[in-house]
Amino acid sequence: MSDIPLGVLDLVPISSGSTAAEALRNSIDLARQTEQFGYARYWFAEHHLNPGVAGTSPAVVLALTASATSTIRLGSGAVQLGHRTALSTVEEFGLLDTLHPGRFDLGLGRSGGRPPGQPKAPLPTATPVVDGRAPNGLRIPPRFSFEYLLGSPRIALQRRLLLLPGAESQDYAEQIDDLLALLAGTYRSAEGVEAHVVPGEGADVEVWILGSSGGQSAEVAGARGLRFAANYHVSPGTVLEAAEGYRAAFQPSDVLDKPYVSVSADVVVAEDDSGARELATGYGLWVRSIRTAEGAIEFPTPEEARSHVWSDADRALVQDRLDTQFVGSPGRVADRLEQLQEATQADELLITTITHDHADRVRSYQLLAQEWRRRGHSFQSS
Repeated sequence: MSDIPLGVLDLVPISSGSTAAEALRNSIDLARQTEQFGYARYWFAEHHLNPGVAGTSPAVVLALTASATSTIRLGSGAVQLGHRTALSTVEEFGLLDTLHPGRFDLGLGRSGGRPPGQPKAPLPTATPVVDGRAPNGLRIPPRFSFEYLLGSPRIALQRRLLLLPGAESQDYAEQIDDLLALLAGTYRSAEGVEAHVVPGEGADVEVWILGSSGGQSAEVAGARGLRFAANYHVSPGTVLEAAEGYRAAFQPSDVLDKPYVSVSADVVVAEDDSGARELATGYGLWVRSIRTAEGAIEFPTPEEARSHVWSDADRALVQDRLDTQFVGSPGRVADRLEQLQEATQADELLITTITHDHADRVRSYQLLAQEWRRRGHSFQSS
């Protein structure tokens, strides 16, 4: 397990009392510093109508960050294809690759304009989960249902504002095929008309599919031989299902001859456990704002978070995320990351850290990198 790189997933969080401009400057600074710490990748998420998140356009933030860094790979985690076209996505990343060739990961997700569907039953996993634990002790909580979020008024408004009137999202598998064909220069319409994207065709980008379950995203990634990122930090109850579903569907391609999986985790590191727990105090309240469909709030200070009066329903809503956030000293968190890697057989780990103060977030990534390197882990990605 010596070659398990660490990457960064950044939502560009806005702290209470701060501004979007400051959040963007902080994220660019964090990218510079994690490049120096040795992290392999730096990805930006895409979220909309969230007062506490400034990462609305990965391509724009990536362009700014590419100019401020030189070696770390940069990417989207993920571009939301539900409200976009394959062409617009290839054009954006083609522009980025033209100025900074060979540095970008094009991470793709299904959400954004996708209407709510029928809830799907959990898929069986080869890895037994007993009393909420994988065989090596990794916490696997009950599956969380996102269906009511997809049907909430705020998400419905987001869909209406992101899509042109009367527009419908393209079938995801077809959209991925169109995108891959446009990148490769092999696109032909049903009528036989060619399309060549300049810039974009031939762009030296790594294509990733992100998914939270063993459903269509995992199946599409596997069937097309693409890299796959499973979201333990979003849906810890389905991470095994996602990784196993991808591997079961995998077919070798010109890109990969075997499956390649990254797994994400929420992490806060400080010099000692108590210090880390203090920095993570606002996390539960922040997750609550997301899961009640209110939209992510500005990340609170520990004092602000402690003033919230919790109901039993609120606690139940966020308990799986609290139980699976890795908080503590460098050694404690590294132990849990190794446990996550072992249970999922991840090839890489993607770290997302949010604290109220920027300096604490930078320090968390620094301490983790030092401990990871001390244990002999390589930061080089395949």
